[in-house]
Amino acid sequence: MLRATGLTRRYGGVTALSEVDIVLRPGEVHAVVGENGAGKSTLVKILSGVERPDAGVLPRIAGVALVAQELTVFPDLTVAENLFPLAPPRRGLLVSRRRMASLAAPVLAELGLDVPLDARAGTMSLADQQLLEIGRALLRNPAVLILDEPTSALPADAVARLMGVLRRLVARGVAVLYVSHFLEEVLRIATRITVLRDGRSVLTGVETATVDLDGVVAAMLGDRALAPAAERPPPRDGPPALVVDGLFSVAPGEIVGLAGLQGAGHLEVLSALSGRGSGPGTPRSPRAAVRAGVAFVPSDRKRYGLMLDQPVWRNTSAAAWLGAGLGSWWLRRETHRAAARRHIERLRIRGGPDDLVTTLSGGNQQKVVFAKWLEADPRLLVLDDPTRGVDVGARAEMHAVIAALAAEGKPVVLASTDLAELCELCDRVLVFQRGRVVARLTRSELSERALSVAMNAGT
Repeated sequence: MLRATGLTRRYGGVTALSEVDIVLRPGEVHAVVGENGAGKSTLVKILSGVERPDAGVLPRIAGVALVAQELTVFPDLTVAENLFPLAPPRRGLLVSRRRMASLAAPVLAELGLDVPLDARAGTMSLADQQLLEIGRALLRNPAVLILDEPTSALPADAVARLMGVLRRLVARGVAVLYVSHFLEEVLRIATRITVLRDGRSVLTGVETATVDLDGVVAAMLGDRALAPAAERPPPRDGPPALVVDGLFSVAPGEIVGLAGLQGAGHLEVLSALSGRGSGPGTPRSPRAAVRAGVAFVPSDRKRYGLMLDQPVWRNTSAAAWLGAGLGSWWLRRETHRAAARRHIERLRIRGGPDDLVTTLSGGNQQKVVFAKWLEADPRLLVLDDPTRGVDVGARAEMHAVIAALAAEGKPVVLASTDLAELCELCDRVLVFQRGRVVARLTRSELSERALSVAMNAGT
């Protein structure tokens, strides 16, 4: 059992965590939820030993494994080397590849990760890299497993496999701390739940059987209401705003969703539209895409969406500056800082224009990616899991922004591993298998069940 009391952590004059108590019991999943910036990641860092609290009692305990929200995969190393980064199995003085394979194979099979052990991790999809991180933690045979947003990049079938793995771990007596923004998922898998708001615990270790979704959301938000769903007119008549040869077209103001299992081909469409892949009539490069007015919000924000070592204002002005192809950030600094302040207020970003992006929470970083494209006033939005790692309140706010942009007549192409998101936002969804569109669901036909059936039919 891990029992921590009074945990407090300050960064300068900001209190990120204030007198938080938590108990992790063997054979239980204890969920921690809260808005972005509520203190979840700080709590995870303290419990896993990455940081020390400024106050509170935290006993030392062996066998704690962490799967962090932001991936720590080494892209230039192989799958096997990523699974055993510090202490690979040896035979004498030499690393034993055979022993690596015998230890890794059952864990990867349990997670449904079918990749060669000698493959470079950097060539894997984001979802497979997430599973690789989880596999690395499982190979340590932890007594306490801490999972920070483990399913944010996973498709539904991989989520189901992970839930099965967690149930087996719990049955063996492992204590699991589970941090997630997917509240319905949390209530299904967790035994207890703690809700953080503004660094403090407002619900502590409550049994999930005694709470419902509305109660958890109310505890997270306090007096703040969710952003209302934006009303928008139907897509406009007339010639399409976008035509993807041989696949589909998008009308002005239409939100078209793309769905499919891993490797189905829908993400390759996003890559082509954003200049990161090839396709007839698509931009030749990301720079060409930006100058053509294409906004690309990636699922892997740290790798493709942000300049982490730069302040917020440089990030929010980057696409507009690149699209114009002229001017100077330094000469127009005050203009860019003023624009950043407007987006910070509109999107409720917890941070200032001069704060380094790396200091923001994951959800607030994703809001900065959105702000960058809002400032550029794009002609086409290409969105890949746009609310990955974002809390329920921020998700509603960002959905309202997407709907508002569509209402202005901008076409939107959206892929998401969150089927509920596709159902909420899209006018229609195209389901891909093996690079082809196998189903086209209109808004009246959309449901999570219908999408799941279409994605898995014939596979």
